[in-house]
Amino acid sequence: MKYLAHSPTEAHPDGQPLLTHLQNVSALAAEAAAKFNAEATGAYCGLLHDVGKYSTAFQHHLNGDRKPIDHSTAGACVANDHLAFATAFAIMGHHAGLPDLGSQHCPDPATYFGRLSDEGRARLEDCSAYAQEVQLPPAPTALPKDPIDAYFYIKLLFSTLVDADWTDTGAYFSGAEPQHYDSLKRLIERLDRHLAGFGTPKNELNRLRTEIREALLSHAEDAPGLFTLTVPTGGGKTLASVAFALRHALANHLDRIIYVIPYCSILEQTGAVFRSIFGQENVLLHYSGAEFDTDSDDPKAYLSENWDAPIILTTAVQFFESVYANKPSRARKIHRAARSVIIFDEAQMLPTPLVEPCVCAIAKFVTEGHASAVLCTATQPSLQRIFEKYLPGGSPTELCPQALREAEVFRRVCYQMEGPLSDDDLAARVAAEPQALCILNNRAEAQRLYSLVPGDGVYCLTTWLTPNDRHRILCEIRERLASGKRCTVFATSLVEAGVDLDFPVVWRALAGLDSVIQAGGRCNREGKRPRRASVVHVFIPEASSPPSLQKNIGAAMRVFTHENDLSSEAAIAAYYNFLFYTLKAPGELDEKDIIEDVHNLNFRTVSDRFHMIDDGGAVNVYIPGAATEAVDAVARGELTRSILRRAARDAVSVPRRLAAETEKLGRIRRITENGYLLTDPAAYDPKIGFQMNYQTTDYYW
Repeated sequence: MKYLAHSPTEAHPDGQPLLTHLQNVSALAAEAAAKFNAEATGAYCGLLHDVGKYSTAFQHHLNGDRKPIDHSTAGACVANDHLAFATAFAIMGHHAGLPDLGSQHCPDPATYFGRLSDEGRARLEDCSAYAQEVQLPPAPTALPKDPIDAYFYIKLLFSTLVDADWTDTGAYFSGAEPQHYDSLKRLIERLDRHLAGFGTPKNELNRLRTEIREALLSHAEDAPGLFTLTVPTGGGKTLASVAFALRHALANHLDRIIYVIPYCSILEQTGAVFRSIFGQENVLLHYSGAEFDTDSDDPKAYLSENWDAPIILTTAVQFFESVYANKPSRARKIHRAARSVIIFDEAQMLPTPLVEPCVCAIAKFVTEGHASAVLCTATQPSLQRIFEKYLPGGSPTELCPQALREAEVFRRVCYQMEGPLSDDDLAARVAAEPQALCILNNRAEAQRLYSLVPGDGVYCLTTWLTPNDRHRILCEIRERLASGKRCTVFATSLVEAGVDLDFPVVWRALAGLDSVIQAGGRCNREGKRPRRASVVHVFIPEASSPPSLQKNIGAAMRVFTHENDLSSEAAIAAYYNFLFYTLKAPGELDEKDIIEDVHNLNFRTVSDRFHMIDDGGAVNVYIPGAATEAVDAVARGELTRSILRRAARDAVSVPRRLAAETEKLGRIRRITENGYLLTDPAAYDPKIGFQMNYQTTDYYW
């Protein structure tokens, strides 16, 4: 009998021989797994992953009998019987996702032990014919002794197998060739040319930015490991960190730069800069939109989003949820972070309830993935105690010398506590300034304050706006600031991290100290005004603060009371130490016990519980009537992956539960598992974004 991996196509009328597919996947997986010293295990995985297709039932399936066939468990059984447990786990999950380990004594059918039990094996089709074609090498049985190390080793192996499988499958169906990119050396040359265009620094601030970048480059040949980059807002850390990362990668034979950003809005801005420097083809932007993460039958989907470009920009949501996801579509790319330089921009924005699992993941990419990690921020969080648990003896190397980061030129603003303010008083005081930025703690507050200030030059900037509308509004704001026109902006914290705005005065609702200092980075950013005239007014808003911020506010108030200079490193360290290790109970840095499930190899449970935005995940609401034809195509029911991707720039990402409630009100209509179409035009205003006709305290993000 002739055994096929995939059905015949016009280009391949005889189909793809199963042995050919296994050998192709074995070679691809071996090459990828070599990055974390698992070449033999990757090769073994590839040879075994589809041996379940050697059953007569599966071959009939390829010929049109659509009876579901479990072809993943068979290879896992062979690997398990040869004590290759990591291989068995990876193979078992390569189609439907990694399962929980389960119990040998009471095996749940959906778990690893359940599927390998006598009852589980009895449900499998006979695929013993594989032994006639497949010659297996000795089974690689190595698995880290530490359970957490084992968890990440299996995840990396799983990722290499899925990517190899999807790459070969995609090449078979589409005939597409792998993408070719510029070398790291060429990218460094492009960046050097861009930086040379700035010329000789003409003021103290630009001179310091140059010195900071040169200080970073002096560490480029350091061995891979954990680094921190503490640079005050406006210190040029984005390009400096990338300059370091490229040279560090070249010196240590690392593969790529992965730049992890907290907000999509910053991703868009930074992505535009990177593409202008390095070329469109060398920079991949990967958002966290739910539509991009679904499994797809489109053959072209097999060749996309596997992070093989030399520079990847992605969100923290996309990065960490992919790391802890058990589904092939989400986890496929994470092995690309091995032997890479991973820059975590605005590292202070790691969500407190998930700080420990996030730090654990960073540490394991350093130890198990042989990567370098750079925690980049103006307000470096005190994470040393957590890192010591997962990276023993791995104290981070600070890249920016203390004398540079504490230079007087970075002390550009004063902070002033205003106490409680009603909405009316706040709106009046903000509106009295010719140009002012007011940052609130949630989107509803920003919309409400915006409604109290009429006239031209008043803006509302939140994630309730589509990316295209955010971009348009930011361009208008920058133009008015540059020309000296009236400009009053009510915004959420999305403007605090990486958004290049420079206001003479800023108002900030009381929040954590990191947020207050980040808000200060939007005031007198270029240092063109006297410090005493550049004030960040901190106030207590009329609306109650979100419950999730209460302890951050408590820690900030303690620092306000005891420290004279809020932006000093001593004040920031005191804030985080008090927040993480005094106000927060130990379990509050891992509220969902993710680490315990990691320890127990419960891959599915971890995936179900780990959500950076804790509301069942986010969905997209597409806004018809926008300028792009993609949304019109979505409205007509054309829901291909390519169209949904293009339409995402005219979509708002909202919590799944909020979308369900809004659907009940008849304002949106569900069109895909992760997408809705706006049906009530009054529910979206391009000036302020998505609107709700009910109030809730659940949606502060």
